[in-house]
Amino acid sequence: MTPRFMLAASALVMLAGCGQNAGGDATKFAAPAAAEKSPPAGTSWVETVAKTEEGGMRMGNPDAAIKLIEYGARTCPTCARFDIEGLPELKSGLIASGKVSYEFRDYPVHGALDVGPILLGHCVAPAQFFPMLDEMMRNQPTLLANESKFTPAEQAAFAKMTPNELAAAFSDKLGYLAFVRQRGVPEDKARACLADKDAITQLAARTDRANQQFSVGGTPTFIINGKVAEGVLDWAGLKTALTAAGA
Repeated sequence: MTPRFMLAASALVMLAGCGQNAGGDATKFAAPAAAEKSPPAGTSWVETVAKTEEGGMRMGNPDAAIKLIEYGARTCPTCARFDIEGLPELKSGLIASGKVSYEFRDYPVHGALDVGPILLGHCVAPAQFFPMLDEMMRNQPTLLANESKFTPAEQAAFAKMTPNELAAAFSDKLGYLAFVRQRGVPEDKARACLADKDAITQLAARTDRANQQFSVGGTPTFIINGKVAEGVLDWAGLKTALTAAGA
């Protein structure tokens, strides 16, 4: 069994996979055009970031007519592609206009492999959340390059670890700990975030709620005003769905 599919005893469960979503019809979002809204003086909607009740981070006008949520994974190449190819245009256009708000909710699609990056990704101030997420997505191939190099002895040791110990071990081996340290997160703070038992408990509970509420079957899964954008995995498909929703 490879590390990607190992789970320590926790409420986290095996999930479907990266780049998977059911087929669907984007026209179901048909709605009147959303109005633009200017941000408060001296600010921009792209810089307006806040934590949500569901543990995600929202960028943009909190009262936007179109509320976009992405359930994404930091280890998912399809999610990284959207972050690199689609998010810049989304930010400079629809989010900046105040028409659309964008919330990223971490979803551990690869189980234990995702937990360390998630905990470290939330180990920063709200203003730094999206820059750190972007950096993790852009550097994903390098960070995951050592995933296949775990020895049998290491894998055997992983099986005996608690979820927090496993998150720390993966973060050390794959380089995520050094990665966030190089970007201004002190090592003692990063290790404290990896050791946060409540954070893993909350992540497991949020994952369960996502599965129950939206039947999340893989990443990315996009939600537009409470409805799953079925079959949408890239910026082209999401742009069509947002346009149908009135963006």
